[in-house]
Amino acid sequence: MHNADGNAAQPALADLMRRGELFSEKCPSREVLKHVTSRWGVLLLVALLSGTHRFSDLRRKVNGISEKMLAQTLQWLEGDGFVERIAYPVVPPHVEYRLTPLGEEIGGKVEALADWIEVKLPEILAAQREKR
Repeated sequence: MHNADGNAAQPALADLMRRGELFSEKCPSREVLKHVTSRWGVLLLVALLSGTHRFSDLRRKVNGISEKMLAQTLQWLEGDGFVERIAYPVVPPHVEYRLTPLGEEIGGKVEALADWIEVKLPEILAAQREKR
């Protein structure tokens, strides 16, 4: 299947899900999904959409994250190709993080989800109150 440009079209998520790849216990996409949709993964991707940040800047921006979780989540996102770690050979060490093009793409998608939650929060809270 090809798109209007003559390039191979990417399968839609709904098509992939019908094939069961994401639902397969051993599918590597599950691990990536866990990294991206974790509480800290979402917040770091959205935070990095605004540009390059140092570790300490990210820790301040993403209130409540421990140093350990920040380091671990950045490593996951870097391993998945979403974040680039830039180390400068200076004393004391200076390290910065920024999104890769792939990271900018997924960052935009999780930002849309976060924005939707913020807009719908009054309705969500009302539904939660009704269930109590």
